[in-house]
Amino acid sequence: MPSMRGNPIAERSRAVAEDYLKAIYAHAEWEPENLIGSSQLAARLGLAPSSVTEMVKKLVAQGLVEHAPYGAIGLTASGRSEALRMVRRHRLVETWLVQQFGYGWDEVHDEAEILEHTLSDRLLDAIDAQLGRPTLDPHGDPIPAADLTMPEFSGILAARLAPGAQGRVLRINDHDPAVLRALAADGIGLGSTVVGGQLPQDAARAVWVDPV
Repeated sequence: MPSMRGNPIAERSRAVAEDYLKAIYAHAEWEPENLIGSSQLAARLGLAPSSVTEMVKKLVAQGLVEHAPYGAIGLTASGRSEALRMVRRHRLVETWLVQQFGYGWDEVHDEAEILEHTLSDRLLDAIDAQLGRPTLDPHGDPIPAADLTMPEFSGILAARLAPGAQGRVLRINDHDPAVLRALAADGIGLGSTVVGGQLPQDAARAVWVDPV
């Protein structure tokens, strides 16, 4: 996206657009078989559907999003690149806060939502280098490289494990801190083994596992 730094109104507009693109990408990442629509996007962002409709039109005009009336919303190649840029920022900031400042894994999402829009590319690269160029964040989410290539990842949602089948936890959605705290309280984290039917539905849809 074109630089808008120095103009507070333009900065806010840029940050909003970045949040939309990242939300569209995140939905596709976690629910690849269920394309996102305007109402789902509004719910994910906590906004009124009318506001989302107007913003999606602007993103379509900028060549970042594809959307047919009443249809699913998808990212163009440019939109995907911009979304991956923000995903990289978000996950690097989360990793930085946990490793360097002692944040808990349930405390970093909201902080990263703010900082991801404000850090310069130079500082972000310095953080990446200081952390040793990590490929996973504290929740197991893959971190795009500087060239926006994504590390390979395979797994299934715990909700899709057959009853009684086991899976090793690879990744946990950071969107809901309460779910992270509940899992931690039950001793479940990255590398833990869970059983199909063991987790509550909200947690089962927030956990990726490698069936074992």
